[in-house]
Amino acid sequence: MVIELIKNAFEAKKAAYAPYSDFKVGAALLTAVGRIYTGCNIESAAYSPTNCAERTAFFKAVSEGERDFVAIAITGGDGSFTYPCGVCRQVMMEFCDYDTFKIIVARTPEEYTVCTLKELLPHGFGADDLKR
Repeated sequence: MVIELIKNAFEAKKAAYAPYSDFKVGAALLTAVGRIYTGCNIESAAYSPTNCAERTAFFKAVSEGERDFVAIAITGGDGSFTYPCGVCRQVMMEFCDYDTFKIIVARTPEEYTVCTLKELLPHGFGADDLKR
C-alpha cells in the first residue's frame, strides 16, 4: 500500500499550481476504509491564501465526511525529502492518531522514509489538551 500511496502523491503533484515558488508538492491521504484522497499545493501571489498539498488532501477528505486516517504520502518538487510544514502538522494533529498515523516522505517511489506524527511533532498540542 505504501508504494501505491506514493505513486498517487507523485500523480497529484502534476496538478500543483506553483508559479511563484516553482516548488510543486503532491500528497495522498489514506483513510481507515482504504480510500485515497490526493492534494497538491496551490499558491497565490499574496502567499497567505496558499494551501499546501497535505491540507488540500485533508480538506477534501474531511469535506466528504472522512474522519479516520491511517497515513499520508508526500513528495516535493526538487527531489528532496519534503516534510510537512507546521500548519500541516497541526491539521494532522487535529484529525489523526498521534501515536499511529504514518507520514511517508518520498524522493522517489523506491526511496522514502516513514515516521509517526508523534515522531514528527513531539509535544504536539491537540483537542485533548484543551480539556485539561
